[in-house]
Amino acid sequence: MSRNALPPTARALILPLLGTVALTTACTSGGDESDPVSSAAAPTTTSTGTSPADPPSASTSASAPTTIPTSAFVELPAELRKSPRRTTPVEEALPKLCGNEFGTGGRQVTASAAMTVTYKKPGDPVSNTPQGMIHQTIFTFGGEGAADYLRRLRSAVEACPSYDRGGNPVKVASKPLSGVGDEAVLVSLTRAATDLNGDRNGGTTSTQIAVARVDGVVSVFNDQGWEGSSGNPAILDQTVRDGVQTIDAWQR
Repeated sequence: MSRNALPPTARALILPLLGTVALTTACTSGGDESDPVSSAAAPTTTSTGTSPADPPSASTSASAPTTIPTSAFVELPAELRKSPRRTTPVEEALPKLCGNEFGTGGRQVTASAAMTVTYKKPGDPVSNTPQGMIHQTIFTFGGEGAADYLRRLRSAVEACPSYDRGGNPVKVASKPLSGVGDEAVLVSLTRAATDLNGDRNGGTTSTQIAVARVDGVVSVFNDQGWEGSSGNPAILDQTVRDGVQTIDAWQR
């Protein structure tokens, strides 16, 4: 026997220990690489609106949706549809008046997404110039977040009777929108009309924004006339009512 060789009893004790060390190392390394849930991508029409500083509680997450499907958004009737609805970044879809009145600040938001529909006048051929666009944003909230959002929005809009848009003052007015969802508000914006060069032409231009709540969901409908022209209040009103019904059907 060699001077450095271990006795048989020592080898019998060491070999099981080495096997235990190898097994422990295999179990504690590389575990994240095989986790399919952590690498799953969110739907492309949904963006999470929760602020990292204000994460939803376990009970909030269980009751409020964390994704928003395309089917939750309104689609225009064929006679009004200039082009199909398309995904839009939320920050581009939301209007801004004196400040970020329509933003949420991440308060109790579990999901947010936006889409845009382009509409035409009834009876116009598809080849004609569009009449306008409606940007629809949907927020889902936990707890009383949706009702709180409407309260903050009303206060913010009332505190902004007018604002400046490229040197052109815009008047702001708001009123309740009856018969829409659990509660709704209509914001009207009026300014001097301008041509494509930005010069005033003596007329006025008006657009509207409607905000409706359906339980814990809020949707903002931002009507923009084509190339700075006025929006269509009748089309917006019908779109809002159809949109509320679409959201209600999604929640069922």
